[in-house]
Amino acid sequence: MFDAIVIGSGMSGGWAAKELTEKGLKTLVIERGRHIEHRADYTDSLLPWQLPNLGMVPEEEAARDYAIQSQCYAFTTATQQYWVKDSEHPYSYPEDKPFFWLRGYHLGGRSIMWGRQSYRLSPMDFEANAKDGHGSDWPIRYSDLAPWYDHVEKFAGISGSKEGLPQLPDGEFLPPMDLTVPEKDFKARLEKAFPGRRLIAGRCAHLTSAQPHHLELGRAPCQYRSLCDRGCSYGAYFSSLSATLPAARRTGNLTIVTDSIAHSLVYDPKSRKVSGVRVIDANTKQGRTYEAKMVFLCASAIPTAQILLNSACEAFPEGLANRSGAVGRYLMDHLYGVGAGGMYPGFGDIYHAGRRPNGFYIPRYRNVTESGDYLRGFGFQGSVLRAGWNASQPGIGVDLKAKLRTPGPWMVWLAGFGEMLPRPDNRVTLHPTRKDKWGIPIVHIDCSLGENEQKMLVAACEDAKQMIQAAGAAVLYSNSESKGVGLAIHEMGTAHMGVDPARSVLNKYNQAHDVSNLFVTDGACMASGGCQNPSLTYMAISARAAHHATEFLREGVI
Repeated sequence: MFDAIVIGSGMSGGWAAKELTEKGLKTLVIERGRHIEHRADYTDSLLPWQLPNLGMVPEEEAARDYAIQSQCYAFTTATQQYWVKDSEHPYSYPEDKPFFWLRGYHLGGRSIMWGRQSYRLSPMDFEANAKDGHGSDWPIRYSDLAPWYDHVEKFAGISGSKEGLPQLPDGEFLPPMDLTVPEKDFKARLEKAFPGRRLIAGRCAHLTSAQPHHLELGRAPCQYRSLCDRGCSYGAYFSSLSATLPAARRTGNLTIVTDSIAHSLVYDPKSRKVSGVRVIDANTKQGRTYEAKMVFLCASAIPTAQILLNSACEAFPEGLANRSGAVGRYLMDHLYGVGAGGMYPGFGDIYHAGRRPNGFYIPRYRNVTESGDYLRGFGFQGSVLRAGWNASQPGIGVDLKAKLRTPGPWMVWLAGFGEMLPRPDNRVTLHPTRKDKWGIPIVHIDCSLGENEQKMLVAACEDAKQMIQAAGAAVLYSNSESKGVGLAIHEMGTAHMGVDPARSVLNKYNQAHDVSNLFVTDGACMASGGCQNPSLTYMAISARAAHHATEFLREGVI
């Protein structure tokens, strides 16, 4: 028997494993996907001409096997190995409510594939549900999580600048990545035209200091190649494979099993606790059970709901820890795909150095320093970068050679990320008849945007256009519609924290209200999502929960 089992090896699971093993607990990590070896299995060393089809997956193959995954900007032949085949991992949704579920089943999960933007939620985010009545009141506040944000930032390595903004708290930062010269110009023009708005360097999980950062893990500073989607052999960006799992291994307390699909949790009605995890071997389809004193469910929001619902028993006929009926409900993502772009004037005599794997960030200002006719708000990620050299130009001789030596114009891009309100009708259920090839009911995802989100999309697009025009740039494109729910890859809320056990699944320690040795620390635990990228919050919540769970175990409370 293990002291703890962690289901999932991604952002949350890696942190849970690190914290539990460093506290002396013998910990088993269960990963449904294949083993990936840090560095050895990455493709970041391949040159452009070494990629099959110059990185383009054949249309027929993409349509047949990757209909959903191929919608992601990062889907290429260099990253194809990380994305699941939709043809082998089905799920369903209403015909009029498509949900784009982007997944990576392998050791390290989506921590290999993430966009690395790392922002704290603010006090106003933790108070929003209580203030406007949507969703459940968070059982914690920013002050409860602040020291744990400090903790994970120091270990992960987050680059950024201190700005003193109440809606975007400062953290423990490495030096920020520089803005380009036109970005600095855009910042000055934007902040003059809109005094309540700020443009800052993106806060990202990249090592930017030449000083050693946890040298024992073998991580090196960012090389500014912007090949992060393929995995980083330098370990410059934070992932489970570059940081948390190696740290956990160093304790001697870690065991990892891959190709092991969590089927359900075993509930003991006498102790009213979970006693273990049933798994199915992904290759042989044989079942087995692992036992532990406590379980951390970190499979990501949708699989976590699937596992809980599939763990229904006599005591919990609607799904384990589901007395409230909230398991699977309140599914959220972030609004994605809205914004504008255009051509930035001037600066024809300069170019930016390297390929910075980051941009700038405009923190939320609506319903902060400026009003909006909707609840909550949005932020923008963006950049002003110079277009590259175009080798596909007509011409011959000296004139053509001169063209090929000249890069394209400076282009400005603003992409909005807006908050979805937590709504109980946005939910994940088990399909009543369809099962996957391992005999597990597939999930049915019923999720859509509401009136508040639709208003926000229009507002974000208009704001983006106005900011670009205020800088003297020409708007060349804009979009006021969502590209699709799920494409932000920020699924949250399906087993959320709350004060009231009758309305929520987890307490302030991420502990199931009705199953004391069960903890959920992935996106499922979120009571609301803010408009910031959520991964840093998952990290902090996981570390905090592991701390308290260890204390409870030692005190004999669980």
